[in-house]
Amino acid sequence: MRPHRIHAALYDRQLRPLERGWLGQRRAALLGELAGQVLEVGAGTGTNLAYYQQASKVVACEPDPAMRARLAGKLATARVPVELCDAPAEALPFADQRFDVVVCVLVLCTVSDLATALAELYRVLRPGGRLVFLEHVRAQGRLARWQDRLTPLWVWFLAGCHPNRGTQAAIAAAGFAVGPVEVFEPRPNSPITRPFIQGAATRPTSRPAH
Repeated sequence: MRPHRIHAALYDRQLRPLERGWLGQRRAALLGELAGQVLEVGAGTGTNLAYYQQASKVVACEPDPAMRARLAGKLATARVPVELCDAPAEALPFADQRFDVVVCVLVLCTVSDLATALAELYRVLRPGGRLVFLEHVRAQGRLARWQDRLTPLWVWFLAGCHPNRGTQAAIAAAGFAVGPVEVFEPRPNSPITRPFIQGAATRPTSRPAH
């Protein structure tokens, strides 16, 4: 992956006001009680590392070398063992059904192929395992139309971020049992990247018959 050096250098600084408020609180609620073998995809600069408290191990995947270098610098903030990985969500180098939990925080908007990424997350989760997520998604009405218009520029300026993805529907289409999910509009936040969803989806113990 081409490194996004400027984006990586500014990322933590840009999010700092949100991390001190609603975003940090959301991360803590989502991650603090996760247990077992945890895979985090798109781990970015490593902001989530400080919030894991009960996981037996976290494998943090980040394909962007500029972001991954900053992530490596935060390993000391982790309370649990962490292994770094440079793979993208669309091509994970792990055996089937390896993980108990997969974590996606502000990453499914940036993957190059959402359906392929979710298929990989499904593959590496054990039956009964959970995908937990905190993501911004496509709005409705006028805002959604503006998101569609702005997406080409937004993707270019913000390292591949798509503000108009129907992420919850895509998770369900990948075979996960979705729920519960909270839909909310945080303040402060960019007017384009809203609403957000936070919740969990489970890999069923068996696929439903078609």
